[in-house]
Amino acid sequence: MRDRKTSNIFMNWLAVIILMMQLTPAHANENNPGVYMQQVDKPVSVVYDKLYKSLEDARFFVVFELDIGKNLARFSEKWGDDYNRNNISEMRSMVFCNGWYANKVSNLDPGMLGFCPLHLTLIEREGKTTVLFNRPGAIALNSPVKELFMKIESEVIEAIRQGL
Repeated sequence: MRDRKTSNIFMNWLAVIILMMQLTPAHANENNPGVYMQQVDKPVSVVYDKLYKSLEDARFFVVFELDIGKNLARFSEKWGDDYNRNNISEMRSMVFCNGWYANKVSNLDPGMLGFCPLHLTLIEREGKTTVLFNRPGAIALNSPVKELFMKIESEVIEAIRQGL
C-alpha cells in the first residue's frame, strides 16, 4: 500500500515537472504567466544552497526538501524508454513557509491555505538550472487574499533573483 501511494505521488510530481519543462525558459513565461521561471547558466549543485539561504534570509523558511530526480531514478528500469526523456540531470524541490503570512492568509481567506506552504522546483539540463515557482497571485484573482499573495509572490521572486 505504501509503495503504491509513494509511486502515485512520484507519478504526479513527474507529470507536473514534464508539463513545466515544456515551457519556454524565460523570466516572463509567455505560455503560462502563472509560473515564474528563471534560468541561470550554473548547475543545481552551485545554486541550491544559495537559493535556500536567500529564501530563509527573506523569512521564507524551508520546511522540506525533495530530491525528485533521485526518487524518480528508482523507477528508471520499470519505465524504460519513457524514463527522463528530456535528459534532466537534476530535479529538486524546496517547500517553504512564512508563519506570519500563513496566519494572514488564514484570516483573509482560509480556502487559500492550499498555498501554505509554497514550493519551488529546480531542474537542470546541460549544466543550466531553471527555477520554477507557481505564482499564487495568478490563482487568487477574486479572493480577498489577492493583494497579500502579490506581495508574497514578489518577495519570493526577489529571493530567487538574489539567490541566483
